[in-house]
Amino acid sequence: MRFARQTISVQEAVDKWLAVLPTLATEQVNIGEAYGRILACDLHATHDLPHFDRSPLDGYAVKAADTVTASVGSPVALRVIETVAAGQVPAREVMAGCATRIMTGAMMPEGADAVIMFEQTQNPGEQSEQVWIKRALQPGDNVSRRGEEMAKGTVIAQAGERINAGTIAILATFGFSRVDVFRRPRVGLLSTGSELLGVDEPLVPGKIRNSNMAMLSALVAEAGGVPVCFSGMKDELAPAKNKISEYMQQVDVLISSGGVSVGDYDVIAHLADDPDVELLFNRVAMRPASPTTSMLVAGKPLLALSGNPGACFLGFELFGRTAIRQLAGEKGVKPPIIQARLAVPYEKPCPYPRYLRGKLMEQDSVLLAVPDFNDKAGNLGTLKDSECFIVIPAGGSGKAVGELVDVLAHAAPAWRKDG
Repeated sequence: MRFARQTISVQEAVDKWLAVLPTLATEQVNIGEAYGRILACDLHATHDLPHFDRSPLDGYAVKAADTVTASVGSPVALRVIETVAAGQVPAREVMAGCATRIMTGAMMPEGADAVIMFEQTQNPGEQSEQVWIKRALQPGDNVSRRGEEMAKGTVIAQAGERINAGTIAILATFGFSRVDVFRRPRVGLLSTGSELLGVDEPLVPGKIRNSNMAMLSALVAEAGGVPVCFSGMKDELAPAKNKISEYMQQVDVLISSGGVSVGDYDVIAHLADDPDVELLFNRVAMRPASPTTSMLVAGKPLLALSGNPGACFLGFELFGRTAIRQLAGEKGVKPPIIQARLAVPYEKPCPYPRYLRGKLMEQDSVLLAVPDFNDKAGNLGTLKDSECFIVIPAGGSGKAVGELVDVLAHAAPAWRKDG
């Protein structure tokens, strides 16, 4: 199986991978714990918003009919009958010739159908028994009507949405102190290779520190999963199979790094030949990370990424992040693709689509994609500055400067402006 691999496209691989991933069970959490979680059911407005007519500004609640002749040169005088602050209920009805001094968010008094802002009256800072109106109003001017923003029963958040700060505000507004969310996926992380050292171990000839485990742990947490880090495996097939079976019982999905190529000691590649394993794919048409492999081990999903840091990073963005979103019940889990203009030429041909690490920037209102040209799979020096993957199509002679390219953004761009 190591040497007889069938190459499939990234899209085919993503589809095969998603098809075997379930959606996890739900649980209820307090609103303070809901940020970043995936909502498990539609939520509806429990009341109108606002649930009373209110003033959106500081001013005077009046009858619009009383202001018909008002102007800067000929203001209209009205008698002030009370002051209403936010949270108070007006005690008096506004009759003809009267006005109520009202603050932002305060409940509109009976009889009033418009609000004049302080700045459109004479002596706006002065509290007196009379106010002079300098502008004519129409009924409804500067009034937030009951149910104007949302009517009771309106869907305020949908199942599959990731709860952000704005969602939290809406939930609080409608009294949802607890919400149903999907369980966070437990994502097992495993690095293979006898050459790996712990982060705190001293370097010795022929060995390297295990950067992939730390990187993947951060990426899993960022995607909304719970990273579960397992001890590394040596390049020995029988013990590796036993460990993998043991680890997979403890997690929802296992992600490994290393051991997926065709080398003599690539244990994950050998594992695909096991009769208890259902191989989904073991070669994807992309550079780097083409040996990325996916399989079911005793019915549980395993994603095997390249041991090269850059290729491992790309494989996670395409398949690992997608898996976590699917397990967590999120909608729209496939990697989002945008388009940008290539800032510099890239003339290196490739039999597969090439995913270049790079950055995004804006120049003269045009979005530009800038490759970092450090595209060897094993290089990790520029990973910290990477904002996106720039897709150069297969074949041909690459892409010329200014041509449109697909871009997979994986970090918030710094949006540096040039010119």
